[in-house]
Amino acid sequence: MVVGGDAGSMSAASQARRRLGREDLSIIAFERGPYTSFSACGIPYFVGGVVRPFQSLIARTPEQFRSAYDIDARTGHEVLDIDLDRRSVHVRSDAGQAWEGFDYLVIGTGAVPVRLDLPGADARGIFGVQTLPDGLAVDRYIGEFAPQRAVVVGGGYIGLEMAEAFKQRGLSVALIERSEQPMGTLDPDMGALVADAMRALDIEVLTNEAVAGFETTGGRVAGVVTKERTLRAEIVAFGIGVRPNTDLASAAGLVVGESGAIAVDRRMRTAAEGVYSAGDCAEKWHRVARRPVAIALGTHANKEGRIAGINVSGGYATFPGVIGTAVSKICGAEVARTGLNESEAKRAGFDALGVTVDSTTRAGYFPGARPIKVKVVAERGSGALLGAQIVGEEGAAKRIDVLATAVWNEMSVDELINVDLSYAPPFSPLWDPVLAAARRAWQAVEQGR
Repeated sequence: MVVGGDAGSMSAASQARRRLGREDLSIIAFERGPYTSFSACGIPYFVGGVVRPFQSLIARTPEQFRSAYDIDARTGHEVLDIDLDRRSVHVRSDAGQAWEGFDYLVIGTGAVPVRLDLPGADARGIFGVQTLPDGLAVDRYIGEFAPQRAVVVGGGYIGLEMAEAFKQRGLSVALIERSEQPMGTLDPDMGALVADAMRALDIEVLTNEAVAGFETTGGRVAGVVTKERTLRAEIVAFGIGVRPNTDLASAAGLVVGESGAIAVDRRMRTAAEGVYSAGDCAEKWHRVARRPVAIALGTHANKEGRIAGINVSGGYATFPGVIGTAVSKICGAEVARTGLNESEAKRAGFDALGVTVDSTTRAGYFPGARPIKVKVVAERGSGALLGAQIVGEEGAAKRIDVLATAVWNEMSVDELINVDLSYAPPFSPLWDPVLAAARRAWQAVEQGR
């Protein structure tokens, strides 16, 4: 039995079914919403009108799970309680409430948007965007009320992507971020480049500013109030981030770890016999920081679900951890990161240094060459590669995969310098920006020895 109908839980269900037929394993999936296996990452692009119709964001429907996989996927079914002693879950649907027993349970309740408990925060027109129904609600609101002014509160991935989406729909947009720069997973010097890219599209970016409340008119949002100003707002999206949705697991007595997510071992097992967890609600082991973390990424969720599904179906598999590799496109800027940024590295106990290089995505003389900035974070003394960040234009961001591979394999910057990357003028300078950044970091390490 799985709780939740998206990446982690349904990957677990699908993997278990690949290993065992219906006669050996009956699989039921409970999803409180109307959709299964949808792309949350695609929601801002749907809101912005880039991706249509919304059904294109759905990988598999409940009907497909039933017909092709013999998985009984039940939407509109909310699990209210988990009774570990009775080995059953309490489920509510339109048909009523009932207890359903299980032998094995996978909890994949995902994450929920962080919302501010401030005056006016319950007004209509204020949205947290995490699920497909959230995206559909934003789209309907724009269609019904034709707002002209949008404000995004918070500069996380979803917040930045929603700011661009609103701009694509023709709205005037402002973004409020309480920190020095948007995108806190980057160092401030790299986040400043993202802010510049947004301002270039006439998005107002206000940093070092916190929201104090919301003005309303007739129950609908009309303004966002900070200590410095009041911004007119006819629609608001929270982009502060998400938190693991652990309420159900915590109420059942399962251990919630220091990261705020459900504690699991490398086989995705919780402390309760036969109970697993995968996805945004589950802890991950960070291979560089060497501690449990909560990182909400679909890439992690699908891999964790696969591991849980193998173990539930009698196999043996372990999840090796994460390094937080992520990529996004924001207002023409391609943005990527992996491993630890400078502040994260220092909090993890490393004596870290950061260096940046400016380069181009192709040979500088070749038509179409675009700017790219690469930042590398390394450990003083050892030269161990701890993390990297990239901000650039077309052709920049996917270079992060080379750096992620190096971080994953615990390479040093001097080892990375000599990796045999390809070269031709249409694709990179002679010294690829990745190698140039590694060389700059190696020089900084050598100078400090």
